[in-house]
Amino acid sequence: MTISRKYGRTYHYPFSPGTTSDDRISRHYWQDVRVLQAVVHTEKLDGENNCLSRYGVFARSHAAPTTSDWTKAIRERWALLRNDLGDLEIFGENLYAVHSIEYRRLEHHYYVFAVRLLDTWLSWEEVKFYAAMFDFPTVPELRVVTPSTEAVYRQEVLDLVSQPSVLEARDIHTQAPCTCEGVVSRNAAEYAVADFPRHVWKYVRKGHVKTDEHWTRHWRRAPFAWEYRPGS
Repeated sequence: MTISRKYGRTYHYPFSPGTTSDDRISRHYWQDVRVLQAVVHTEKLDGENNCLSRYGVFARSHAAPTTSDWTKAIRERWALLRNDLGDLEIFGENLYAVHSIEYRRLEHHYYVFAVRLLDTWLSWEEVKFYAAMFDFPTVPELRVVTPSTEAVYRQEVLDLVSQPSVLEARDIHTQAPCTCEGVVSRNAAEYAVADFPRHVWKYVRKGHVKTDEHWTRHWRRAPFAWEYRPGS
């Protein structure tokens, strides 16, 4: 029996090249996108999805709170705010451990991307409100658009994923600058939890993953921006 519900599986755009065999693709995404008043495109960050609820900090498995070493810092933060969460569940990207991308402009290790309240995913404005209230940043907001035509919308996504990461992404092997991992798009308004697949989509660049199943044995903490030496 789980004490927390997982974050829904985000479907890929059909033009997203970074899919794997177990990924799902929203081949008819435009039917859902075109009826939305506004879509928020945010940078997809390369970390671990961590949920903060009154029951604990959850990672992949929501059957029990996580106890991994790289969630120690966020679990300490959670202990300070857990009594104020109530029915709110905050979802964020935990960047404490370096995965396939190293970011050179990190000011924090936890970036909020969604907030769930019972059976509703709150609007993007409410996400930013609660993130600020609990003193967390949100994932970088890239653009808010009003869908017009599929061709224009698709090109907007492609333009965004070709840009450098807001947090200055570096390839973990070469340390060369690289584009962002991808883009996550969501309905700017609130929507029902049951309707998640019709309101959130993602684009992931090809060849993004550089780690393997053994990365947890040799993981390292992601440095903050001020910890890098000038010119490094």
